[in-house]
Amino acid sequence: MPAFVVSMALVTAAALGYPGQQYAKQARITIDQARSIVAHVMPSGKIVGEELEREAGGSGLRYSFDVKAGGKTYEVGVDAKTGAILEKALEGASPD
Repeated sequence: MPAFVVSMALVTAAALGYPGQQYAKQARITIDQARSIVAHVMPSGKIVGEELEREAGGSGLRYSFDVKAGGKTYEVGVDAKTGAILEKALEGASPD
């Protein structure tokens, strides 16, 4: 693969930051604030994945975090406009 293509891919990935970041201007809660909410709800957990997505429930815009705790992975959803916890569930066999 040419160096230019690799460089552009790295720049694009760095510019996005996290999946769904293009919706961040519509959110009232920042991803850092949402991470803090998750840390409060799951203090012994470690965030291993995160995204901002449009999804039914709450305001329709939510941060979705994959959190490892006790050898299991949980999905924690935080409403991106209110900061409310929308979900805290053990990931199933086929996670989103």
